[in-house]
Amino acid sequence: MVTTYEAGNYDVIVVGAGHAGSEAALASARMGAKTLLLTMNLEMVAFMPCNPSVGGPAKGVVVREIDALGGEMGRNIDKTYIQMRMLNTGKGPAVRALRAQADKHLYAQEMKKTIEQQENLDLKQGIAERLIVEDGVCKGVVSHTGAIYRSKAVVLTAGTSSRGQIIIGELKYSSGANNSQPSIKLSENLLELGFELARFKTGTPPRVKSSSIDYSKTEIQPGDETPNLFSFTSKDEDYRYDQIPCWLTYTNEGTHEKIRENLHRAPMFTGIVEGVGARYCPSIEDKIVRFSDKPRHQIFLEPEGENTEEVYIQGLSTSLPEDVQIQMIHTVEGLEKAEMMRTGYAIEYDVVIPHQLKNTFETKIVENLFTAGQMNGTSGYEEAAGQGLYAGINAVRKIRGEESFILGRSDAYIGVLVDDLVTKGTTEPYRLLTSRAEYRLLLRHDNADLRLTEKGRELGLISDERYAAFQEKQAAIQAEIKRIQSIRLKPTEQLQSFLAEKESAELKDGILLSDLLKRPELSYDDLIGFAEEEVVVSREVKEQVEISVKYEGYIAKAIEKVEKLKRMEAKRIPSNIDYDAINGLATEARQRLKLIQPETIAQASRISGVNPADVSILMVYIEQGKIAKVQE
Repeated sequence: MVTTYEAGNYDVIVVGAGHAGSEAALASARMGAKTLLLTMNLEMVAFMPCNPSVGGPAKGVVVREIDALGGEMGRNIDKTYIQMRMLNTGKGPAVRALRAQADKHLYAQEMKKTIEQQENLDLKQGIAERLIVEDGVCKGVVSHTGAIYRSKAVVLTAGTSSRGQIIIGELKYSSGANNSQPSIKLSENLLELGFELARFKTGTPPRVKSSSIDYSKTEIQPGDETPNLFSFTSKDEDYRYDQIPCWLTYTNEGTHEKIRENLHRAPMFTGIVEGVGARYCPSIEDKIVRFSDKPRHQIFLEPEGENTEEVYIQGLSTSLPEDVQIQMIHTVEGLEKAEMMRTGYAIEYDVVIPHQLKNTFETKIVENLFTAGQMNGTSGYEEAAGQGLYAGINAVRKIRGEESFILGRSDAYIGVLVDDLVTKGTTEPYRLLTSRAEYRLLLRHDNADLRLTEKGRELGLISDERYAAFQEKQAAIQAEIKRIQSIRLKPTEQLQSFLAEKESAELKDGILLSDLLKRPELSYDDLIGFAEEEVVVSREVKEQVEISVKYEGYIAKAIEKVEKLKRMEAKRIPSNIDYDAINGLATEARQRLKLIQPETIAQASRISGVNPADVSILMVYIEQGKIAKVQE
């Protein structure tokens, strides 16, 4: 029996220092709350056990949203990237996204350094084994050494370490990611407290030695030459042009045959894997079975940093036995003689089923206990970081008696993520996709600061200097839009000739520059030279002006839909409403409403199993005013 002792008092304790925990702790401390960040291993702070990258479709927008609110992930990757690429540049602004290849070790070191230097924040090594819960309120944690840390709120971000089990072929053993220590007793304590847990699975591919790869047989994937960075505080002049390339190769029939020959040893198909895996990030063996008609699959060779030989084989996630992994790698062009340095594996872990969470990520079962990250059923560093920031903010506001910080579906991708989890739930590791956002034209990569910096400022996470720069940018955008809306271009010979070159219809009469800019084949830079007065504006201002003008009609329609949504969000559902007392509700709707306990009519309308007729009945019942309450 370990002797317990009083180890300290805090406003907020964050358990786990992965991407969710790092953001939660920094947000809490920056808001002025005395914060403890407790992690199993100080060498694993913000570690990247899987893909050494940040961003991509939807996820890259989340990183910019984190930055706009005053979070750290964008700044940290801008300091530690080895390659930067803007994706989907040939498509509309709603789906463009930035992606960075990280130096994974430097990324973790820089985040740890930031945390260590943060005022109001203590970083300590220890394993949280038990929550202190008194009268249904969380008041701290007890560590494996007997240290009692007391607090007003706790944020759990234990990730895949929660009763984690690594699986490689027939081998299965207790472990966190990358052979780190698992967290066993905390999960057991959550079960004792009445939480419902599920088992999910994720995986990672093998790593190979760079010098053993024949890159001449692969296709180079260089970084961008045009500066693009995640943080709105980063400067173009800091952009790195000496980037490290990634490389593209493919699986082939030989690879597929080797996998098929060994499916009887694949844990996914032998029953060794019990957790539910991610549909949008399947293992290579799963891809070969599900997409048997595909002759090949893309494989990206991604360096893990400047000072390591390890190369991540993106697209080859697997839990096949080690000997099969080696054989499989050697069938891939360019990897015939590749030396495997780390074996790919699957990992199973516990998830707090998210219907047990409020839309602040506070649990419904225990007051002042919040969860974030992969514990909530998501996948990906970016989704975890966004949740951590959100939970950290709400933990501080809750203990101060302040209004909850809620991001709606029309405010941010983080809002979409939160609402999807607490309203719809998830039966597999959740991944953010642009298709999940109804208002993605409004939730763009380029305008995250315009959407969220004001909110970050209100939270106390945006400095005076940064806010002043933001206001200056806002003013410059509005001034330039107003200016080009007042410039009338005449159909001069020079302009007509230019339009012909661009295969754009000639002008019959004079036209406002703003109206001409709405033509899809023309850009701001194309036309601004035809204005008599030249005004120099920044690249970021140009981008906002062009998008605002070109998509003016579409944006106006989207805003109209948002206003309709807000009217529904304003229609609150009384707490403790007795759904059994409402006549006419379908049985499934009644069950789902009781489970989710939606706070607004809009949220109720998004619950799976609740149809429009049920929503109408619920609205009429509430408007009548005679509301039956569940007796507590």
